[in-house]
Amino acid sequence: MKAAAGACPGGGKETLATSFLRYILLLLLPLTVLYILYALHAILSSTPSCPPDHARVIAAASFSHVTAHNHTSSSSPPPPATVTVLRATAPPPPPPPTTITVLEKAPPLPPATITVPTARPPPAPATVTVSTTATTLQHVVFGIAASARLWDKRKEYIKIWWRPNSGMRGFVWLDRGVRESSVPAGLPAIKISSDTSGFPYTHRRGHRSAIRISRIISETFRLGLPGVRWFVMGDDDTVFLPDNLLAVLGRLDHRQPYYIGSPSESHLQNIFFSYGMAFGGGGFAISQPLAARLERMQDACIRRYPSLYGSDDRIQACMAELGVPLTRHPGFHQYDVYGDLLGLLAAHPVAPLVSLHHLDVVRPLFPNVRSRQAALRMLFDGPVMLDSAGVMQQSICYDAANRWTVSVAWGFVVMVARGVMPAREMEMPARTFLNWYRRADYKSHAFNTRPLARNQCEKPALYYLASARRTVVRTGETTVTTYQRWRHRNELRPPCRWNIPDPDALLDSIIVLKKPDPGLWDRSPMRNCCRVLSSPRKEGDRNKTMTLDVGVCNDWEFSQV
Repeated sequence: MKAAAGACPGGGKETLATSFLRYILLLLLPLTVLYILYALHAILSSTPSCPPDHARVIAAASFSHVTAHNHTSSSSPPPPATVTVLRATAPPPPPPPTTITVLEKAPPLPPATITVPTARPPPAPATVTVSTTATTLQHVVFGIAASARLWDKRKEYIKIWWRPNSGMRGFVWLDRGVRESSVPAGLPAIKISSDTSGFPYTHRRGHRSAIRISRIISETFRLGLPGVRWFVMGDDDTVFLPDNLLAVLGRLDHRQPYYIGSPSESHLQNIFFSYGMAFGGGGFAISQPLAARLERMQDACIRRYPSLYGSDDRIQACMAELGVPLTRHPGFHQYDVYGDLLGLLAAHPVAPLVSLHHLDVVRPLFPNVRSRQAALRMLFDGPVMLDSAGVMQQSICYDAANRWTVSVAWGFVVMVARGVMPAREMEMPARTFLNWYRRADYKSHAFNTRPLARNQCEKPALYYLASARRTVVRTGETTVTTYQRWRHRNELRPPCRWNIPDPDALLDSIIVLKKPDPGLWDRSPMRNCCRVLSSPRKEGDRNKTMTLDVGVCNDWEFSQV
């Protein structure tokens, strides 16, 4: 009885569960049938009711081939794409444009068709022509900022570096006209800047001419000169080395936006203005695409910055709005310094010398010439003409027999000092110059410097360029530059207790042999090596000449005694 009584409740529970499952199955069955019918309908509706037309298949495949070719690069253009159309009837009259009709729904309508005119062959694939030729002077346009008041004096600087017979293009932009007699032949054409009186200017210490100068690139661009890749800006007292400028610009893609230049040598100047600004006196270059963008927005940009001081910071402000940073290059030289450029140029960075500026406020490059312009002509007529890439490039070597340190700034000066000075110290500029802010000390420079020698024994003997020529030897052409000893007036060299010969007593001149190397900057930056070929050994020798060889370093060479 207990067993039978216990069986009844258990059987009731099983009957209830079975009824619930049966109810769920009855609900799911119609839903499953509907889903199967919907899927079959979708499959049957997407299947074509007739076999594909081979003519339309071939036409569609050919059209996709044409589209793919139109998106390929133009480095190696493929043959023109063809479209093959098969048809049984006579061709329809050719419509004017090529049309594509695509039907998206599946009613019994004709599928996608392509109608191609048959009166003429299809056009060739679209191509993009990319110039791969080297950048030359014909691809560069110079915009030179000048004033009528200083024109008679500053044009002498332009005469030195401008090459009228080499295809150079450029304009001198003045604030007003000058006499025709003051514009000699062989100089860039004169242009008068547009009126800028409508632009606001609120800086208390500046001058409104900054607005006019800042618009020179845009005004030069509006002239519409053909084939321009680069717009180069400079002042009337900026001296460019054209071949070295091309060496810098030729390594960059002129089709991309570039803003190339250098900040000031003065840390304070860069703080007051910007380390991201190219100082216009040292010159800067803007690629053609960037010049086009600048021209479109510059006038509105200038109006937003009435409180800025000069033209350089106005251009940099517009570059910031365009999102293009400064590409620094150490060969552009603003030279915000006073005094003697000897320390800076004798330890020039391992980069091509592109420009010089502020030559009116520093001493002449060569102290034994009569004027600043004459010193520049001496540089351009000799080293720049013979081997522009190597001008001012430093080489360091040692005369082991005499225990001398020799530093060659090719085409400029050779320094010979007693003792062995490490290359790390020799490549650092000596403080022969003063900061733009005269009260500032050496910590106000934007680079490392070293003090002048206090010990008379460490003071180097200076040999400045005297002549430069090219000659032919067994190994080919080579340059021969001669450097003569130079002394300050009333200079006295006190006796030195070091047991090292005095170069001032043994050397009167130094001859440097160097092969021209126009491809110097096509390689990675590296100083040339210097080798001592001969030097006098003791006082009283009739031959007081040292001979050096400068050239590309061998794998095993480095600057060490």
